[in-house]
Amino acid sequence: MDLHTSTGDGRARVIAVLGPTNTGKTHFAMERLLGHETGMIGFPLRLLARENYDRAVRVKGPRQVALITGEEKILPPDARYFLCTVESMPVARRVAFVGVDEIQMCADPDRGHLFTDRLLHARGARETMFMGAETARGPIRRLVPEAEFKSRPRFSTLSYSGPRKVSRLPPRTAIVAFTAADVYTLAELIRRQRGGAAVVLGALSPRTRNAQVAMYQAGEVDYLVATDAIGMGLNMDVDHVAFAATRKFDGRYLRSLTAAELAQIAGRAGRHMNDGTFGTTADIGPLDAEITERIENHRFDPLRTLFWRNDDLRFVSLAALRSSLARPPEQTGLVRAREADDELVLAALAREADIVERAQGTEAVRLLWAVCQIPDFGKVMSEGHARLLGQIYRHLTDDAGRLSTDWVAGQVARLDRTDGDIETLVQRIANIRTWTYVSHHADWLDDAGHWQERT
Repeated sequence: MDLHTSTGDGRARVIAVLGPTNTGKTHFAMERLLGHETGMIGFPLRLLARENYDRAVRVKGPRQVALITGEEKILPPDARYFLCTVESMPVARRVAFVGVDEIQMCADPDRGHLFTDRLLHARGARETMFMGAETARGPIRRLVPEAEFKSRPRFSTLSYSGPRKVSRLPPRTAIVAFTAADVYTLAELIRRQRGGAAVVLGALSPRTRNAQVAMYQAGEVDYLVATDAIGMGLNMDVDHVAFAATRKFDGRYLRSLTAAELAQIAGRAGRHMNDGTFGTTADIGPLDAEITERIENHRFDPLRTLFWRNDDLRFVSLAALRSSLARPPEQTGLVRAREADDELVLAALAREADIVERAQGTEAVRLLWAVCQIPDFGKVMSEGHARLLGQIYRHLTDDAGRLSTDWVAGQVARLDRTDGDIETLVQRIANIRTWTYVSHHADWLDDAGHWQERT
C-alpha cells in the first residue's frame, strides 16, 4: 500500500487501517513508524508494546528506541521511536508519526475513554494512523472527518471445529480462560497429559511473560494457556484457539463475551497465509451457531458510541477536580465513561479528613490525582488498594516529600513469599506490580532504580 504522509494542501494525513485479525495492520504500522524520523505507537497491552519494541531495536538499535509502559521504562536519552501502552504515550512530545492500535477499544467500558482521547487528540506532525476492527469505522468517520480509510482483508481462513477434550487438542493450540486459577489448572492438566504448556496472563511480571512467550515460540512446549490478553495482536504461532470459557468478570460484572470479542481472540489462530481453527473445550460444549457464523465471516455490529472522559481537568481544588471529571461529553456519539478505578479511589480518599486537609492548592491536588492513578492490578477495587494509596499520598505530602525507604522496604518484603494457593499468589503478584509502577516515579523515591529492579 503506497501512502503519502500529507494531503494535497500540506496537512498531516490521518489514516484508519481497519480489518479482522491477521491482516497485517500492526506490521504495516510498524513499517510506517520506522520509515519516519520520529514516532510513537500506543498498544493495548504491555506485552505487545514489548514485542514491537524488540522489533524496532533490531532495526534501529537500542539507543534510538524507547519502551514506556506502567511497569517497564527504557528511555535512552536520544530515543526517536517510542513503543508504549496507550495509557503511557507521551502525547505532548512532537513526533512525525503517531499510531494507536486496536482503536475499537474506544468502546471498552473500562479503558475506552483513554483510546477515545487518543482518537480525538493524538496526532503526528506528518502522519497519524489508527489500526483496528472494521466496527470502528462509523464513529471514526463522525469524530475524525478528515480520516481516510484503508481496509485490510484477512490473509487466511478462520473456521470453527467444535468442542474437543483437552487431551485431544492439537499441538500449537492456545487455550483461553478468564481467571488465573483456571489458567493454572488447565496448564497443570496439559503438563500431566501432554508434557508442557506456557502460561500468559496479565498478572505475570513483564520478564516472566516474555520468557513464557519465548518458550512457546521456540517450540519447547506445544501448548499455550492464556487469558484474553493474547487476543490483542500478539504474534504467536497458533494453529487452533480453544475457549475453556466464554464468560468473564470485566472488573464489575460477570458477562458473556460478544461475538466481536470472541473473534478477536479466535483470530489469533492462523498466521499470515496459514489457515486457523477455533473451538471450545468439551466442558463448555459448542458455541452458538449464529456466533460461529459471524466469527467465520467477520460480520459484527458496528460501534454506535464510544466512551469518553474529560481530559481538561481543573486542579485548583479537590472539588474542582471531581467536578471536571464528571463533565458530560458535548459531541454526538460519545458517552460519559463509568467511573474508572482512579475516580473511585479519589472519591474514597476525599472522605478522609486528613487527605482533604493535605490536598490544598494546585500542586497538592495534582499529586493526589497522580497517586489515584496507580493501577489496581488485582482488579478488585478493594478497600486495601485505596488505603495503600492514601498511605502513599500521606508520605509524599510529609516534610520529606518522598516515600520512606524503610516503609517501602517493609511493603515489598511483605510480598516476597511463595506460600499460599493460586489466588493468594496472584494477588501478591498484583501487589508487586503496584510497587513496580510506583518505582517508575523517580521523584517519589530516593533510589528508584533499586526498587525497579527489586520489584
